[in-house]
Amino acid sequence: MLVDDDPRWGRDPVEQARAACRARVPVVQLRAKHAGDATTLAWAREIRALTRAAGIRFVVNDRFDLALLAEADAVHLGQDDLPPSALPAAARAKLAVGRSTHTPEQLAATRNEDVDYVAYGPVFGTRSKDSPFSARGLEAVALAVRAAAPRPLVAIGGIEMSDLAALRALGVAGVAVISAIAAAADPERAAGELIVAFGATGARDGRDAGDARDGGDSRDGSRA
Repeated sequence: MLVDDDPRWGRDPVEQARAACRARVPVVQLRAKHAGDATTLAWAREIRALTRAAGIRFVVNDRFDLALLAEADAVHLGQDDLPPSALPAAARAKLAVGRSTHTPEQLAATRNEDVDYVAYGPVFGTRSKDSPFSARGLEAVALAVRAAAPRPLVAIGGIEMSDLAALRALGVAGVAVISAIAAAADPERAAGELIVAFGATGARDGRDAGDARDGGDSRDGSRA
């Protein structure tokens, strides 16, 4: 589950993470797009305490320095972040690394990058962040799974409960979800239902499918 500081959710990332931990999600991933470094680090440390107590993997978006300070399990790097090759060896030894991709060219580039898993999307479009990329669709996800192999691929973007069976059938290792949980009246229940539907409760290794995180019929339309 992705937790972020979008004010639309009415809950800060720590509150979102607390519900996720109660639901026993495999991974909690912090994405802070509005807060400053001090606030982001404070959130990250609180979420690290929650996830550690629950035995859940914790990932920090974008910033390997904050991931290290918070003692996270992994850092997730977008295309506009530092490339994986820029991580110091000491940081790489402590952190699993994920990489966001949106195009066949970006997927191909990860074959020459030191990453543990690849995220791909947006699958169905998303309202949880501004993206210059249109919905990729299920056919593109199937190609992405093969392009990322042998590393696990995580699908992201507009994913809802009704999409999980099709995504799992395509071979994705996990899905990253934000609004399907964060916008729910009962986030803990929503997270639990998604876990059961996907059958992903065993995916916990950050250097494997566990850093799996939420980016054919080619559906567009904004879903989160």
